[in-house]
Amino acid sequence: MNFTKLLLCLTLPLYIIDQITKFWTIRRFAPPWDDPGARIVVVDDFFELVRVHNQGVAFGFGNGTAWAPVVFLLVPIIALTLIRVFWKKGVFEHRISKIAVALLLCGIFGNLTDRLVQGFLLERFAEASFWTRLSEGYVVDFLHFKLPLYDKIVPSSGGWWPVFNVADSCICIAAGLLFIGGLCEEAAKKKEKV
Repeated sequence: MNFTKLLLCLTLPLYIIDQITKFWTIRRFAPPWDDPGARIVVVDDFFELVRVHNQGVAFGFGNGTAWAPVVFLLVPIIALTLIRVFWKKGVFEHRISKIAVALLLCGIFGNLTDRLVQGFLLERFAEASFWTRLSEGYVVDFLHFKLPLYDKIVPSSGGWWPVFNVADSCICIAAGLLFIGGLCEEAAKKKEKV
């Protein structure tokens, strides 16, 4: 499967959906410090839309720390470089692995765009320096689901899974597909040896 075709047919459309939904969220909701309880209930006690600023990574790790904006700007750049190197070396041979890479790229580009742009859109930092505005960058999270039994695992959650977005979903699906693709590639190599 051609790398460019994957980018145009899968990565780009998902990236556009990710960005449209995030910009809809920031237009629809006030910043969290202005209206922290704002939400749109889609399915009562199961699914709602909210606006969360996440400067960290999964589950908010690093959120609100001074080092997070710098580290989480560098990590995606390193990840993109490694993906390109591994792709050229043929590490991602199986079709499932290639699809996973396309999804992973969407997730990386989507959240990296947020980190580079969103801090500049915050009115409260309009007069701040370039570096301050860049360091105030954050990922827009807005999807909020309540999962059965999750409150048993994390009692303080009330059963609500941490808020996420389309790019995060792409990254999670990509991780699963990379695992499956690796298993398929291993099985194919064993079959060739027989």
